[in-house]
Amino acid sequence: MTRALSLCPVLLVVALVGLAAGGRSAGWESHSPMPEPRSEVAAGRAASELVVAGGFIADGNNSARADAYWPAGDRWRRLADLPASLDHAAGASANGRMYVIGGYGADRKPQRSVFVLEGGRWLRLAPMPDGRAAAAAAIANGRLYVLGGRNGRRELARDAFVLTLATRQWKRIPGPGPREHLAAASSRGRVYAVGGRAAGIDTNSTRFETYDPGARAWRRLAPLPGARGGTGAAAVGGRIVSVGGEQPAGTIRTVYSYDISKQRWSRLPDLATPRHGLGVVAENGRVWALAGGPVPGLTVSGAVESLKL
Repeated sequence: MTRALSLCPVLLVVALVGLAAGGRSAGWESHSPMPEPRSEVAAGRAASELVVAGGFIADGNNSARADAYWPAGDRWRRLADLPASLDHAAGASANGRMYVIGGYGADRKPQRSVFVLEGGRWLRLAPMPDGRAAAAAAIANGRLYVLGGRNGRRELARDAFVLTLATRQWKRIPGPGPREHLAAASSRGRVYAVGGRAAGIDTNSTRFETYDPGARAWRRLAPLPGARGGTGAAAVGGRIVSVGGEQPAGTIRTVYSYDISKQRWSRLPDLATPRHGLGVVAENGRVWALAGGPVPGLTVSGAVESLKL
């Protein structure tokens, strides 16, 4: 979570490194941990690998480090560093490419930067019209959507940005309900905004919305069964899966699935290692939960767990 914006005390940094590979807990399988534990990361897919970029490290600084995980071999490898150190950046992926959007820089200001991983290196794209941090991103129909978060003035963003990937042109659209530390996912050409919070971890939301590009408007859907911020989400097989977060009572264990056709939520097996500020990625019918803080506040882990759906 963001130290400058949090309403709760900063806790001791905790590194959760030695998670055993190959275990199983309540349906979630554990895998080889990340080489460097982190939190408030950006995550996505690049070809056959899962990518984790940026985030806080155990000493409380943010990082430019990027790592790739190969699920078939349960192995990690180091990638080229991001061009800048970031935390609270948003991650999105499509067509084998991974994008890292915004985040807080080393100067603690929301950034306008957008990077894409191509040919083993990070390339800069046209910057966003304004900074965004603790936002969420998803790609639908060739467009990269950046939702929520804090803008360049550190206020809750009320508008959203859309980058047409073919032309590299940005435009503003109405945003979902203003909030930060939310999650985003896309399915069947629609973008979904999941959870989030207004400020500290006592302001979590159950809000769940989808964007209609034709109407240029957001529509409220059935709310999450439990409020959550600092959360992640992914789309798998016609479902939006909501994973992780933090609240005053601790990190959030519950995992929920929204059936898009039936328009209702159901509960999935609890996350084996509850975390906030984690990366959540869908790959080959699985939901992956990568890194994140095991305790509210500035904590880090290298936990890697997946659930087959």
